[in-house]
Amino acid sequence: MSNLNHPPAFPPYLREGDRIVILSPSGKIDKKLLKATKERLASWGLQPVIAKNADAASGSYAGTIRQRQNDFQAAMNDAEAKAIFCSRGGYGVVHFMDKLDFTLFRQHPKWLIGFSDISALHSLFQANGFASLHAPMGRHLVMEPSDDLCSNYLKDILFGNIPEYTCPSHKLNKKGTATGILRGGNLAVLHGLRATPYDIPPEGTILFLEDIGERPHAIERMMYNLKLSGVLEKLSGLIIGQFTEYEEEKSLLSKDLYKSLHELVKEYSFPICFDFPVGHVTHNLPLICGAEVELSINKCVILKHKTQTVISNE
Repeated sequence: MSNLNHPPAFPPYLREGDRIVILSPSGKIDKKLLKATKERLASWGLQPVIAKNADAASGSYAGTIRQRQNDFQAAMNDAEAKAIFCSRGGYGVVHFMDKLDFTLFRQHPKWLIGFSDISALHSLFQANGFASLHAPMGRHLVMEPSDDLCSNYLKDILFGNIPEYTCPSHKLNKKGTATGILRGGNLAVLHGLRATPYDIPPEGTILFLEDIGERPHAIERMMYNLKLSGVLEKLSGLIIGQFTEYEEEKSLLSKDLYKSLHELVKEYSFPICFDFPVGHVTHNLPLICGAEVELSINKCVILKHKTQTVISNE
């Protein structure tokens, strides 16, 4: 395992003609979406290949545990591949994440791309010393137009052009500037990794969180776990993203979700951003898990990357 208090290394950036493996480590996906995803990535000048079991089905999963594990391990071991592109999220990577072997991956590191349930794999990759990309997946690339902002940010990052994000401020934000290692993802997935070797270390971390379909009081309960366990007080910064597809009237909270979370975190001195565009929404900005960043919150929110260690492509 890596020392998580130091920034993980960046895999080599991609070049035109590079191989990228499309696979489905969690939920099953329609073959037409896989084909369209392959076509979109090919339009970027890449050479996408679809993993053997990417279109398999076993109940709601994209194949059996063994099929999904084998596809992912094969992609990690592929000496020619420069990136692993997850077709979608869903539930399932926890079935095999502890069985993955990084021996050959360390010889040929590559970018992992995805979000939602893929947050567990991001934590695994960081624990092994590698940055990865919390970013849109197959459905987004297929459904959105070719000039879609977030898709093109993803393309830019893969080819080594790291964007600086500027977003409107929110009335609940806590102003300030902080530098730290960007870590996070889906709150429920990360909550499921608490007290495991893949738990996110709070010290020096700018934590970003999002979720879908979770009742507001369940989100608050998970946040209280972070508070009562002493995680929140050790952070360098906090980014509250998008929490979507829940019914407010079934909530047990007396306030709306953001206001409840604001009450929970307002005592901390580090900068806190609400309503950041990350999550199960169209405007889902790609974020590099493991990157050293500066978060500045004032009249607007600015997230920019500091100099990173990139593994040689040679």
